[in-house]
Amino acid sequence: MSLVTETAPSAVSAAERSAALPIWDWKPSVFGALGLCIYYVIVRIYEQYYGWYAGLDSFDPKFNQYWMSILWTELPLEALCFLGLVGYLWKTRDRDLANVAPREELRRMFYLLGWIFVYGVAIYWGASYFTEQDGTWHQTVIRDNDFTPSHIIEFYMSYPMYIVVGVGGFMFARTRLPIFALKGYSISYLLLFIGPFMIFPNVALNEWGHTFWFMEELFVAPLHWMFVFFGWFALAVFGVSLQILGRMGELFKGYEDLCGLETTAAAPAMASAR
Repeated sequence: MSLVTETAPSAVSAAERSAALPIWDWKPSVFGALGLCIYYVIVRIYEQYYGWYAGLDSFDPKFNQYWMSILWTELPLEALCFLGLVGYLWKTRDRDLANVAPREELRRMFYLLGWIFVYGVAIYWGASYFTEQDGTWHQTVIRDNDFTPSHIIEFYMSYPMYIVVGVGGFMFARTRLPIFALKGYSISYLLLFIGPFMIFPNVALNEWGHTFWFMEELFVAPLHWMFVFFGWFALAVFGVSLQILGRMGELFKGYEDLCGLETTAAAPAMASAR
């Protein structure tokens, strides 16, 4: 018996492993979203106390101690998480997507839906809650530096965190699901993670503009329009959901082969023509 035969997992063992797992496991998505919410509540409590205590004067040594230390810690950690997650998903990708069993494909579909749910929670905290909080901060406090307490949490913590989750979900779909890997790129899914991702680079334009113009109380100013524009791209989640639910419907009806769907659908028409 060859070494390849002895070490390569058989199709039977893969099917057995898949059968041992539930089709829908709610724990990863619920615990992930709950953990994210608990973490951000703790961050908000920290902001409430140390924002007024050490966040009003960026030249105060206490600002470096309580705020800049967070900035220099979170940025490398987020970069490592991004590279580690993308690298892991690519390294462990399914190399035989054309032969994924229907039950396993359905299980992965449910897992992707859970991933998108956590992504939505992460976007809410970053692009909604902490962004609105930043507007309130600027309407209350005149900043003397670009690195305010609200910016350190909003721009450099909550934005990168939802980007990591969003790109991770996209990579999961591209490396585990035939409908997203074998039929080209999903425009809806590209918009879903690229749009909110582009809010982060837009921060550079925002900070550059604020260096020259005072508009802290005018959050309807044109300088801020791109935040809203890219945020609207999150509406592409409806297109992604339709793709996922459509494929689930095909699996439930017995259309297992992606490549054979058109042939199967055309067969009755050809028979009637004869």
